[in-house]
Amino acid sequence: MTESFVIQSDAGNMPVVEERLFHFCQECHVGDSCSAVTVAVMQAVENAIVHGNGSNPDRLVALTLGTCRGGIFVEVADEGDGFDFGRFGDFPAAGQSKGEGIFVMKSLSDHMTFSEGGRRVRMEFLVAGISPADALERIAVLKEHFSLVAA
Repeated sequence: MTESFVIQSDAGNMPVVEERLFHFCQECHVGDSCSAVTVAVMQAVENAIVHGNGSNPDRLVALTLGTCRGGIFVEVADEGDGFDFGRFGDFPAAGQSKGEGIFVMKSLSDHMTFSEGGRRVRMEFLVAGISPADALERIAVLKEHFSLVAA
């Protein structure tokens, strides 16, 4: 099962993405993992709109939602210039917010890859096989990060 759609680069379209994603998760019986998927995907869409397309409503963001072995995947692509994605994804340094969204996406997904020079991200979520221990570890990493940011 695969579903694709396109939105204009306008934050006002975020609820459309959230609704389509919610229905897709329901159809795929994602269950409790839906909130983690939603947070990661909404961050990717926000990055595509703001950083990739510069909030230019003439530029589009393309989304593909699909199933893969053991779960689902989501691809988000923008029409921007791309970026050096190799510099981001690790725990951001204290006081640094640049790269925080990518860190969140990486932490909540089971596998994340960039392509097309950083204009496309694919996140895979192994919704059928995540162990409770792995879920608790992800939550702990995010709590630690956000407690340092708030300090």
